[in-house]
Amino acid sequence: MMKRLFILSAFLFLSLALRAEDKVYKVEKHTDANGYSYETVTNDPTGTRIYTLENGLKVYLSKNENAPRIQTYIPVRTGSNNDPVTNTGLAHYLEHMLFKGTSKVGALDWGSEKELLQQISDLYEEHKAEQDLEKRKEIYKKIDSISQIAATYVAANEYDKLMSSMGASGTNAHTWYEETVYQNNIPANELERWLELESERFSELVLRLFHTELEAVYEEFNRAQDNDFRLVHYAMIDALFPNHPYGQQTTIGTSEHLKTPSMKAIHEYFGTYYVPNNMAIVLVGDIEFDKTIALVDQYFGNFKSKPLPEKTFPREEPITEPIIKEVFSKEAERMSMAFRFDGGTGSEDEKYVTLIDMILANGKAGLIDLNINQAQKMLSAGCSPNILKEYTYHSFNGMPKQGQTLEEVRDLLLEQIEKVKKGEFPEWLIEATINDMELNAIRSIEKANNVASLLYSSYIQGVDWANRLAFYQDLRKISKDDIVKFANEHYKDNYVIVYKRQGENKNLVKVENPGITPIQIDRTKVSEFGTNLLAKQTGSLKPQFIDYKEKIKSTELNGKKIEYIINEDNDLFDLSIIFDMGSFNDKKLSLAVSYLEYLGTDKYTPEQIKQEFYKIGVSYSVSSGSEKSYISLSGLKANMSKGLDLLEHLLANVQAEPEAYKEMVKNILKSRKNAKTNKGYILRGGLMNFAKYGEDSPLRDVLSREELQAINPSELVSIIEGLLNYKHRIFYYGNDVAGLKDALQKYHNFGMNKEYPKAKKYTEVDTGNKVYFTDYDMVQAQLMMLRKAGEFSTKEMALSSMFNQYFGAGLSSIVFQEIRESKSLAYSAYAYYAIPGDKDDHTYVMAFIGTQANKLPEALDAMNELMNDMPLAHKNFEAAKESALKQIESQRITRSSIFWNYESLKKLGIDYDIRKDIYEELKTMTLDDLQKFFKEAVKGDNYTLILIGDKKTMPMEKLKEFGDVEELDVDYLFNNKE
Repeated sequence: MMKRLFILSAFLFLSLALRAEDKVYKVEKHTDANGYSYETVTNDPTGTRIYTLENGLKVYLSKNENAPRIQTYIPVRTGSNNDPVTNTGLAHYLEHMLFKGTSKVGALDWGSEKELLQQISDLYEEHKAEQDLEKRKEIYKKIDSISQIAATYVAANEYDKLMSSMGASGTNAHTWYEETVYQNNIPANELERWLELESERFSELVLRLFHTELEAVYEEFNRAQDNDFRLVHYAMIDALFPNHPYGQQTTIGTSEHLKTPSMKAIHEYFGTYYVPNNMAIVLVGDIEFDKTIALVDQYFGNFKSKPLPEKTFPREEPITEPIIKEVFSKEAERMSMAFRFDGGTGSEDEKYVTLIDMILANGKAGLIDLNINQAQKMLSAGCSPNILKEYTYHSFNGMPKQGQTLEEVRDLLLEQIEKVKKGEFPEWLIEATINDMELNAIRSIEKANNVASLLYSSYIQGVDWANRLAFYQDLRKISKDDIVKFANEHYKDNYVIVYKRQGENKNLVKVENPGITPIQIDRTKVSEFGTNLLAKQTGSLKPQFIDYKEKIKSTELNGKKIEYIINEDNDLFDLSIIFDMGSFNDKKLSLAVSYLEYLGTDKYTPEQIKQEFYKIGVSYSVSSGSEKSYISLSGLKANMSKGLDLLEHLLANVQAEPEAYKEMVKNILKSRKNAKTNKGYILRGGLMNFAKYGEDSPLRDVLSREELQAINPSELVSIIEGLLNYKHRIFYYGNDVAGLKDALQKYHNFGMNKEYPKAKKYTEVDTGNKVYFTDYDMVQAQLMMLRKAGEFSTKEMALSSMFNQYFGAGLSSIVFQEIRESKSLAYSAYAYYAIPGDKDDHTYVMAFIGTQANKLPEALDAMNELMNDMPLAHKNFEAAKESALKQIESQRITRSSIFWNYESLKKLGIDYDIRKDIYEELKTMTLDDLQKFFKEAVKGDNYTLILIGDKKTMPMEKLKEFGDVEELDVDYLFNNKE
């Protein structure tokens, strides 16, 4: 009885601490000093101001002074739902074209270029109408020919160069059903130049470099074909929405529509939907409200609003019985299931589905978490809500254990839904899940990009910000009886099941190489607009470098050093116990840590342990990597002592569960089997490790089936119980150091300071003249070039950073421009100089190409040429250098990140903020310096190639030019024949 009273009182305290009192989220209207009207919401923790300009443009402004930067989003309320049925993929392709410039941005001779673009547009209309394939090819040759001339009037990729010169990062965009969103993160002092560039960008549409970018989008289509999750998603969404565009118009579009685009249709779409009354600007960061809105109005206030088409989409008929679909691929089997609901964003369905989802799976104490994952009844299971504007669907996913059928996976998940329908869950779980969501929200809004994402989503979904803020409060009004009633009314046979089985995907679309003539890029050219924008001086921000020894405070307790940083933002804490040992020291350590997940103590069952933590709003984790291990605790300051008491009790009193260990071993073996079917893991895990270490790689050095089965679970329990006896360090991020010391004094086992077991050192082998290949049924081929460069030196950090910025990363990099922009040889291509995580490891040069197999010979030649002869482009270099400097000037390392950043530096033998040296070196660096670095550190013929793709389509003769080709079986790569 005493224990139950303790739990309830702690839980009640948590609830009160989060709620304090029911808040009123009321919209208030204001007028600023310049006469601009705006709205705020009372009790809004983000302090957001919402403006509406006279032309209908919505502007969301929120202040976050953690760094002198601004997260920007420009959301447009349109996406693939509005694609014409004859031009699916249009919204997404338009998104790509918004990076190509206007009649000013990127234009060197607009008059001449405009005439050629019109000819190309007319030819595309002919191409679309022509049914004869041979005549289509002839028309395409004309398009290709004229495009070569038109490209001579273009300052290629100028938009990204201008953004880079501002120090922007995260330059990107995405398209989905109801949204197209453009993003940048910029230094705060670049706001006006950003607004000037963006206002020009959205003022008109110029479809230059059209056919080369279209080929890049086709490569994206190929990637989607090879993506297992998209394969399942497309089948699921098609069955859920047989009439609505949600299910009938994929964002990427159909293969046929990508082959026959219409520039005319894209222009019409832009003119219809890219209007101010259908757009918003979201700015979150170090801003001045009054000044910022005046600038936004200056640059966007003259955009003309237009009436939007009134579109209604067909409503779906009720699903009255389960719909079953099957899809096939080489990857591991799994099952997906989804229930459809008639209400979308802002509806009661959204609230109930969100709450039921957390009751089922919150990652800690939900029904699926405990009854399936904790009990190891399948390999893994989970669920998630999908809230669309017009509908909601609730997805469930499960992966089977060895010998388990997908139908059995389905039944286990349906059983958990039945428990909700019968009310077989504790009432406290409702309040706990809402508290958990609010805790996550408190952490989330510390970061500007999270707030900005919430704001743009609110705009896209048409949900008032006040209603969004009141969401958790609304959830608290829902009772257990309400949930049970809703579940019984809505979770019936209205679901779709997709069984993803292993086998051949017979629906893959494999296409010919269209034979695009490479476009010659003149990197020296800048448009008049670009020249003027670059000439505008914004001044420099003063960089802030960290004195780690001053920022990271320390105290002692029982001879143990405790490092800490004060949390000045809220009453949440993070406590980490750090061990400088991992699986390289003891392969059984990570196994023991994994086993702990399924164990209880002499007082609590494994399920009760999870519930006890969840009730008090505290999370714990025990993890072990290759070189370090961590015990972590986080949550509300008020419950830190209770959480530490519970955690230390678990570690000291854990009880072996032999059956749980047997099931865990079975699941480990099944996970290994599944991993061998994952193409990404084969390439970046298996092949990469083999190329770096040879046969004795960390990935091959694993406990065998026989070794796993021979281990006595009691041995693993002893490892857990003895963990705190090893040397360990303590780091605390919070605002109650005295309370921490009291809790540690009372509950923590300070141990015996045992020395760590000696770590195994894996030797890096030499690279060069080798090609390692694994056969895999896929449309694309993925290849990496890998070269061991040399021993790590801090002297290379500035040069390698500049090399990556100029040469290999981003839209304006040399690699991207040459391989994608000029030659259309790949959707994804990049190169970088990789600094190791440890000072004793080597640096590596890496280059990646993802493309369809019939383009691989050309793409490989192009990349190899670049890796041995770096093009020199002074203007590109100066823009990259300016970007690197501005990013350091506006970067701020704050909060607990200070400690973890310092931890990373110490592994490299650095005990100060190395950014200061990098910054000073960058200021005086020249292109000659970079070229010298390239010749000494990057250039060479000792590259090892690793490759995954369909053997039947691989250019084996081409690969032999780079070394001996060796096909490696996945069983060998992972040293696992399970």
